[in-house]
Amino acid sequence: MSREAAFEPERVREFSFTDADFEALRTLARELTGIALAESKRELVYGRLSRRLRVLGLRSFVDYRRLLEADDGAELGEFCNAMTTNLTAFFRESHHFDYLRDEFLLPRMNDPRASRRIRIWSAACSSGEEAYSLAMTICETIPDLPRWDVKILATDIDSDILGRARRGRYAADRVKGLDPLRLQRFFRQVNDGAQRCYEVDPLIAGMVTFKVLNLMKELPMKGPLDVVVCRNVIIYFDKDAQRDLFGRIARVQRPNDLLFLGHSESLFKVSNDYTLIGKTIYRRNGSTVPGAIP
Repeated sequence: MSREAAFEPERVREFSFTDADFEALRTLARELTGIALAESKRELVYGRLSRRLRVLGLRSFVDYRRLLEADDGAELGEFCNAMTTNLTAFFRESHHFDYLRDEFLLPRMNDPRASRRIRIWSAACSSGEEAYSLAMTICETIPDLPRWDVKILATDIDSDILGRARRGRYAADRVKGLDPLRLQRFFRQVNDGAQRCYEVDPLIAGMVTFKVLNLMKELPMKGPLDVVVCRNVIIYFDKDAQRDLFGRIARVQRPNDLLFLGHSESLFKVSNDYTLIGKTIYRRNGSTVPGAIP
């Protein structure tokens, strides 16, 4: 360490943020959302929650912690919203949508005896791009869609981001990576004040239902779910939380139903209920008891 670094003054904070504050808040985040915040996330927690202190007119994190302890739900919801990360894009990890089309939708469509009922769950859907990408893939693949019973459930713990998802309106930079034909077919250009935006076509929007759902709680859906898309969320969970979640997901899927994870996620030492069949693509087993853990 240089002489200069040794005498570098401590950062002056607007609010005092002690070790006790950080430990209490990350423990609460784990209990409510399953998110395991490492020590390296201290500045992230301070930055995001400082905004809440300003909005509420509080003078310290101790005051904020007391408010959370006495809260009836409203501020706990804001706390969860602040702790979640929302990063997504249309057709992100495109190989999943290719697999959905080629290995699930087309075989189902070409088999006259196969069910015309499809249920898909987009877990941790953020601002909706994933769910709408699923709907677009289905529309592109199935020509007689009105004769099918297709529903996509899209959930997230963040109530604010779900409001944006339901609106289905995206700035030009959010759709710049889309194929021009898709953009023309599935969106309409609108003005949002002085900003040019693109709004999801009502046909696509009508296929998706958005709901608030905490992945740490019991799942309200009964299933069966043909496809579960749970991507780029369990990287924030510890192994115990992951095992619990996929034990519950397995109970609403049948043998051969599909599960898609994010590019850096795996069920290794997490669940015996699924078999890896492709790049972060899993198939529900039929020979294990749901929820079994290695």
